[in-house]
Amino acid sequence: MTTDTPPLVSLQAPKDVSIDELETSLTNIWQTYNNKDDGLAATRATTFTFIVYETEGTQQLLTALGYYSGPIDGIAGPRTVLAIKAAQKAYGLEITGKSNQQLLTKLQETYAQAIAEGRLTNAEEKAVQMYPSDLEGAGLADAIAAVNPCRIITLCPTVGEDEGVTAQVSAYCPINKRSQQTLICCEYITLRGTAEALDRIGGMISELAITELPKYIWWKASPEPEYGLFKRLAAQSDSVIIDSSTFTNPETDLLKIGEMLEKKMPMADLNWGRLAAWQELTAEAFDAPERRSAIGEIDRVVIDYEKGNPAQAWMFLGWVASRLKWLPVAYKQEGGDYDLRRVTFMSPDKRTVEAELAAIPLEDYGDIAGDLISIKLSSTNLQADCCTVLCSETKGCMRMEASGGAQSCRIEQVTSLADQNTEQLLGQQLRRWGQDHLYQETMELTYKILKLLNT
Repeated sequence: MTTDTPPLVSLQAPKDVSIDELETSLTNIWQTYNNKDDGLAATRATTFTFIVYETEGTQQLLTALGYYSGPIDGIAGPRTVLAIKAAQKAYGLEITGKSNQQLLTKLQETYAQAIAEGRLTNAEEKAVQMYPSDLEGAGLADAIAAVNPCRIITLCPTVGEDEGVTAQVSAYCPINKRSQQTLICCEYITLRGTAEALDRIGGMISELAITELPKYIWWKASPEPEYGLFKRLAAQSDSVIIDSSTFTNPETDLLKIGEMLEKKMPMADLNWGRLAAWQELTAEAFDAPERRSAIGEIDRVVIDYEKGNPAQAWMFLGWVASRLKWLPVAYKQEGGDYDLRRVTFMSPDKRTVEAELAAIPLEDYGDIAGDLISIKLSSTNLQADCCTVLCSETKGCMRMEASGGAQSCRIEQVTSLADQNTEQLLGQQLRRWGQDHLYQETMELTYKILKLLNT
């Protein structure tokens, strides 16, 4: 991933402070900078508060080991990618720019060694010099700051003994984003402690959010509706943002999302945004007047997705079923090589509709777990002109084509869109107000389907 975003100017690199003096420390940063003689002023957070619950510790470890010097914001932008590449090169790992368990383990081992020895190795120092991440662009948080100066509060749960919560503050501004000699900036608060320790100061975390401005939460973990901190923050936020592509137990976690939506909790799923191209092409396939009436003849749905996470497949099926007013009545999991799952619906005119979800094992998986590969909508009525096949431009439709069929099908390719990556989807979500009613209606139907799993 490349970017033309310029590097950041640091008003204050991460600085350890007392948790009771966070606001005072942040105010001092701005006062100190604005009292300089260079004629520049710095605009602090004025638009919204962005709270990130960051369970994945890659950024923290990269910072501690000297690979990364930007803000700890939980966003895997270009700066973080380049820092990961530096570490992977130093450790002799495949240089992908993506974090995985192998890299995390190595970082944890090196961090423990660095603590014991009080220094970093020469290999690490050379790697940092070879990949100067600060010179390569800033990433999403910088772009957010350029448009909307905000406050980012990153919560970093740790494991081990509960020793309370430690705090850091920092402030960064895109170096060329100046308006009438004013830098537009974000301010950052990073809090570390066990989940229990962070829960204890939940009230203080809520108070750190800027009063009377929107509050967004990016919960980078499975939803925890019974966790005190989650409940407190969600109750006070304008939107709780999740990404179901990262769920380790997708069906269970999607059920939790359904339950929270039933309680009117404002939710947004970045993975839902990745379905936009599939939804648009599906709708376009039935735009022609001669095909509009045929849509009611659909009674067979086959969805193929990358094996590993069926969240996209469930949401797409929920979307189709909610649009056509199908009622889910039965569920069966057959397993096998494709981990087949079958759902039976009843249409408004009392016809039976059968849907199949198939997890396709691939040698080369994409960046997002469980991306859709192909979709087929068809009918047992061979006279109906409704057969539609959608295929991923990169993965193709091999299984659909091999299965054949008596109907002539309209075939479309879904182009992979550049704006479907996590960073861009998150940026879009932070500019969106209110609940996505189509997502809510889809999840209501998806919730009904998934409840059949328990029966």
